[in-house]
Amino acid sequence: MTHKLDSFDRAILRALQQDASLSQRDLAERVGMSQNACWRRLQALKASGVMQGETLRLDRVAVELDLTVLVLIKTRHHSQDWLKNFRQIILSIPNIVDFYRIAGEYDYMLKVVARDMNAFDAIYRKMIEKIDIDTVTSYMAMEAIADNRPLPV
Repeated sequence: MTHKLDSFDRAILRALQQDASLSQRDLAERVGMSQNACWRRLQALKASGVMQGETLRLDRVAVELDLTVLVLIKTRHHSQDWLKNFRQIILSIPNIVDFYRIAGEYDYMLKVVARDMNAFDAIYRKMIEKIDIDTVTSYMAMEAIADNRPLPV
């Protein structure tokens, strides 16, 4: 189902991306709508799939996941069976928080969070022992300048 966003929808989405814990009353006030009209908009945004649940962002340092690693993977395999197995293995590792199939020199990019280099090495070893990979290149993030920014709606 396609939902055409208008200025009120966009205002609601911007506000909730900044603070998803806003009460319905506070949200309605912030976007300049009545509570009932705002509630109907929220229901329509959820039903159409524009809004996909509510999550909580954690401070990685506070939960001892200080290291962020961007991993680029190149493979010789592109069969459906290999891809299904690869996806299943990657998605079974909770420290892999983002997973993309990409265009260019590499085939996949992962964002991995870990406690430290030893923890990342354990994750890396788990990946390469279960998956036939041609090339793996890892980049350690030194600073998160912008992380999990709101979408520009």
